[in-house]
Amino acid sequence: MKQLITLPFLLFSLLCCKLTTAQDNFIAKPYLQIGRTPSPDNLQLLWHAPDNDADWTVEYRMGTSGPWKKTAVPTSIRVAVAGIEPHRVYNAALTGLTPGGKFTYRVLQGKKEVFTAEGQASKASTQPYRFVAFADIGAETAAQKKLATQAMLAKPDMVVVPGDIVYERGLISEYRSRFWPIYNADQTTAEGAPLLRSVPMIVAPGNHDTDTRDLNKYPDALAYFYYWNQPLNGPQGVEGGPMVPTLTASADNRTAFQTAAGDAYLKMANYSFDYGNAHWTVLDSNPYVDFTDKTITDWVAADLASPAAQKATWRFVMFHHPGFNSSREHFEQQHMRLLSPVFEQGKVDVVFNGHVHNYQRSYPMTFVPDKKGVLLVASMGSTKARGRVVNGRWTLDKSFDGKTNTKPSGIIYLVTGAGGQELYNPEQNNDPDSWQKFTTKFYSNINSLTVVDINDKTMTVKQIDVDGKELDSFKITR
Repeated sequence: MKQLITLPFLLFSLLCCKLTTAQDNFIAKPYLQIGRTPSPDNLQLLWHAPDNDADWTVEYRMGTSGPWKKTAVPTSIRVAVAGIEPHRVYNAALTGLTPGGKFTYRVLQGKKEVFTAEGQASKASTQPYRFVAFADIGAETAAQKKLATQAMLAKPDMVVVPGDIVYERGLISEYRSRFWPIYNADQTTAEGAPLLRSVPMIVAPGNHDTDTRDLNKYPDALAYFYYWNQPLNGPQGVEGGPMVPTLTASADNRTAFQTAAGDAYLKMANYSFDYGNAHWTVLDSNPYVDFTDKTITDWVAADLASPAAQKATWRFVMFHHPGFNSSREHFEQQHMRLLSPVFEQGKVDVVFNGHVHNYQRSYPMTFVPDKKGVLLVASMGSTKARGRVVNGRWTLDKSFDGKTNTKPSGIIYLVTGAGGQELYNPEQNNDPDSWQKFTTKFYSNINSLTVVDINDKTMTVKQIDVDGKELDSFKITR
């Protein structure tokens, strides 16, 4: 199993890469994605470039020597929305990779090499692996930048983000200033790290990513649907239906958005994938989704009952809004509790959330919602519901300590929302009387991220702060 590295970041050997040409070739430099049909032997390489007919080529090879292999001709989508200079998002498929193996890739423009980096293929089900999880990350803060360094130092095989990828409205312009320079920097410094060009990042939509639906006021919103290449195997949404709110958009703005988003719109908000020996179910937990509607709940149940999920050693669920939260902030947004029985039926191990800007870990637990419906909560003087309180009965496994007893009875709900944004409720950090009974760990006075190691039937979880200090750790065994 890998060991966490805590040496100062200026002293460690960089994983990746070098840039060999001027900045003008790229608007966002190449980054890795799991793609529409993830597999240990393939990844997708994306980059953003000016809107012209440049001759792009991608070549790659396993390791750092040997013959170069050329990908198929890169494809592209054109993003031409009001207020943003038109640009193209390119995609090249890296196929035939050795699972878990290092590879080198280079991007050429007009036969001239303009970018090269080292990446790593996804792990197979028999290989140990590590992933980093953190949410509420794209705020362009000093803490966000320090955590980008900590993520790089952890040397993960992949990164997962349970929502709020970029603040404040999921705009193209916000990605350019608050996201790409920090997570896809050319080298590890106090300003960021070359994380995305080395390993894939997988994301779930948060409220700051997909809640802005007025394309007349914010025509470069909903960039989530342009920039991530993830599975489209979730339920088909219908605009204005129980999963997708209606867009406010002129005919021109709607056409521009839908042309660039393509099939990702209406489908990429909910999806599932397999990585290593784990099955992941990713959900759009925004309050505009009606979780009393069977469309989404039936899909989640079917996904967790699928052969892929049942074959997996571990089952994880990721979404933004935590159903179980001890913070005073967002306490009333409990709507995701409605899915707890579905998760339990599907034998989910850990649920990863964000939204609340701190770290919280629940006892292993089960939850039975009562049959009295939900209580709608609004802000003072507002007629719009701010949250839905879901009452019910929980059962806690307090015998599990993650040290001597490593076999939990129930699901562990883990909030890892301290990824860089302003922290919530630091006054509760040392006040356990203010926590809900289901909470066993609560750190709200420092930003942090989660590091998870999987080795067959053993999972080790550590929470690491901006300085590399361990805040919490526990182990689960089969």
